[in-house]
Amino acid sequence: MENLLGLLRIHIHRGINLAIRDVTSSDPYVVVRLGRQKLKTRVVKKNVNPEWNEDLTLSITEPIQPIKLQVYDKDIFSLDDKMGDAELDIFPFIDAVRKRFENIPNGTIITKIKPSRENCFSEESCIVWENGQVVQNVFIRLRNVERGEIELQLQWIDIPGSKGL
Repeated sequence: MENLLGLLRIHIHRGINLAIRDVTSSDPYVVVRLGRQKLKTRVVKKNVNPEWNEDLTLSITEPIQPIKLQVYDKDIFSLDDKMGDAELDIFPFIDAVRKRFENIPNGTIITKIKPSRENCFSEESCIVWENGQVVQNVFIRLRNVERGEIELQLQWIDIPGSKGL
């Protein structure tokens, strides 16, 4: 754990217009992976616009890897159906946290990241100074599926005694 920089809290807010994998709906949940870490949200029954409002916390180490998101439809009698995936490069967020801002106004935009072929953003994402910390609100477009987005927020947590940023 000598390479531990801190923790990244990912608030999985909601899914938007997710794919239908059962007859008329889906029972979606999100799996978040970073290296060997794997976390998942609860299942929301029969809803293609689910609201999870769940916090998942990952340990961040050097080197900084992208976060992988996968959305599944929970099935009882067969394997869960894939409902899309995405990859989130957290390096711009980590870079903003490293700058150690102080005494700047609440709501100040630190960095803007435009959607591109290289990222899964469905709209511009801003890294913002909010209530004394750096946060990033993100709308992720799912890949390998006909439709769907995930709304989430990134927030940094310093760990006393860790290597830190």
